[in-house]
Amino acid sequence: MQNKSEIRKIINKLASEQTLSQSEFICLLEDESEENRRFLAEKADEKRRTVFGNSVYIRGLIEISNICCNDCYYCGLRCSNSKADRYRLSESQILDCCDKGYEMGFRTFVLQGGEGAYWDDEKLVVLIEEIKRKHEDCAVTLSLGERSNESYQALYDAGADRYLLRHETATKVHYEWLHPGDMSFDNRMECLKNLKEIGFQTGCGFMVGSPGQTLDMLACDLMFIKEFQPQMVGIGPFLPATDTPFAEKPAGSVDMTLKLLSIIRLMNPRVLLPATTALGTAREDGRALGIQAGANVIMPNLSPADTRKKYSIYDNKLATGVEAAEGLAKLRLEMEKIGYKVEISRGDYPSLL
Repeated sequence: MQNKSEIRKIINKLASEQTLSQSEFICLLEDESEENRRFLAEKADEKRRTVFGNSVYIRGLIEISNICCNDCYYCGLRCSNSKADRYRLSESQILDCCDKGYEMGFRTFVLQGGEGAYWDDEKLVVLIEEIKRKHEDCAVTLSLGERSNESYQALYDAGADRYLLRHETATKVHYEWLHPGDMSFDNRMECLKNLKEIGFQTGCGFMVGSPGQTLDMLACDLMFIKEFQPQMVGIGPFLPATDTPFAEKPAGSVDMTLKLLSIIRLMNPRVLLPATTALGTAREDGRALGIQAGANVIMPNLSPADTRKKYSIYDNKLATGVEAAEGLAKLRLEMEKIGYKVEISRGDYPSLL
């Protein structure tokens, strides 16, 4: 256990050099001082404000389908969960969500869904092109899992701007603990590499406190993120889901999630970093704490109200309040109370000048 001055020295080094050794990352993660976590958050917030000011970007999340061909052990949408109430939005429903979101002020739409054959390249290309035709000043972000390089290229050529694909863990043995044998750690990493090479603003990320995770593994995640240099990183606490092999596992730590948000901000000051719904589910004020720890993105839900609860990747997922697009006025007030403002823009990753 390091003393206070040693931890502060590590935090200051991270703030100035934007990297640490693996052992220094572990020292920082091991430290349980709330005072040090607040100091880390202050440094992260200061760094974020130098790039983004006090702006918080909003994304309109549209969960297009909860049908998935994968059987990830942690996810309530896993294909073997026969109790999941399945649905798939039509193209017209998705476009309607975008239209309503545009009127509210959203300028990025995030299409998220389980993996499967239905949303092939042909259907997605038509959908993306129509969204961009109707709302040419908007960005389209996709979070639709692993696809071929040719598929990613087709979606990019159709006008998609960003792609979120959580790596889940940078440790292969841990990946294999979380996923069935037909899913490949190497393929996940290859997909991320392909997305970035194509030109997507690319996002990776992981669950904090997932079953089997150690501090060494978290340090490896941070080292991977530093090397990969994604434009977006999505992290949130692991939350167990009923009817999965990990249903009885403990939830991940909110405090550790906040600490990691701050570390990631200091590693990459320009990164687009969401305060996730999982963080808001784990703790009522989780989203606000996430913003104060260095996050700068919130993704309210634009999905039809009757489908939001069905997209149950974990238990007790929030689908109302500031998590829902209808709560945008409340979200603005919540951000203003803590010194931030919701910005109406695409909120792209700021490139180096």
